[in-house]
Amino acid sequence: MKFAIVLSGCGVYDGSEIHEAVMLLLAVSKNKAMYQVFAPNVMQHHVINHLTGEVMKESRNVLVESARIARGNIKPLAEYKADDFDAIIFPGGFGAAKNLCTYAFDGPDMKIDKVVEKVIRETHQAGKPIGAVCIAPVLITKIINNIEVTVGTDASTAADIVTMGGSHRNTGHGEVVIDKKNRIVTSPCYMLDASVADIAAGADAVVEALVSLVKGSS
Repeated sequence: MKFAIVLSGCGVYDGSEIHEAVMLLLAVSKNKAMYQVFAPNVMQHHVINHLTGEVMKESRNVLVESARIARGNIKPLAEYKADDFDAIIFPGGFGAAKNLCTYAFDGPDMKIDKVVEKVIRETHQAGKPIGAVCIAPVLITKIINNIEVTVGTDASTAADIVTMGGSHRNTGHGEVVIDKKNRIVTSPCYMLDASVADIAAGADAVVEALVSLVKGSS
């Protein structure tokens, strides 16, 4: 079994949430599956000083920054082919809402990176399961529309999901929403006040649900 994991940079405020990304990688490994990490080869919207929260006067590439988490074992997202993988997963972090799409700035009227949209549509059309945690479910909802997802208990984001044609279910730590028809699995992770252990529980639950979908037992 082989998973694709799509990163959006390195660091919660301008890229992928590192705890979520690493815990998802660990969860895949614990399920005795393989993974390949991908990221779009584009420039970040901006760079945030994670110590002060201020915008820095520099630019960084999403693929290059994501390579930090992947220990260099990463490919440009444009090289992804759904036929090569059993499932795909999107960690959260502001990068998912700033670099993969513009949800952080435009809400439900967001624009989506063309390669990201192509990958999600291709995966969905191939009937392969899609996992998304934290804020990433908004990205999937914008593209596929009539799906059920969760971002925890955040009322504002849940309302945006409904505006985009999806439906939302409130969840807690370690809980998942499985849209069996569309083969989509989501969990809130850091959309809730969370510990690293909570993130691990969410990542485990998402990957286990995806494995079940791949095996056809869910």
